[in-house]
Amino acid sequence: QVQLVEYGGGLVQPGGSLRLSCAASGSIFTINAMGWYRQAPGKQRELVAHMPSGGSTSYADSVKGRFTISRDNAKNTVYLQMSSLKPEDTAVYYCNAGILTSQMRWDTYWGQGTQVTVSS
Repeated sequence: QVQLVEYGGGLVQPGGSLRLSCAASGSIFTINAMGWYRQAPGKQRELVAHMPSGGSTSYADSVKGRFTISRDNAKNTVYLQMSSLKPEDTAVYYCNAGILTSQMRWDTYWGQGTQVTVSS
């Protein structure tokens, strides 16, 4: 059993900051890429930021320069630091990870989602 749990969503004013965390737990052998997606009401889920186990990160154009993805491999945790938030950043944010389980099976796992609302 593998589980991803997100923390850190909430209500913030435009221009503010939030930090999301996502911790993976369970029968994990190793984690490959980790990332963050978001889904606004009436819209499709979109990639926000992606971080492979090695190599460079990538971001959606809409968040470049404002959001930063990072990870702590020792804690199996990925973070999303969000700054200069805009109302259009309002969405449910999901973390995602490619995980090799202790049973030597690769699979993609999702967190349950955390609501981020940017409003005055």
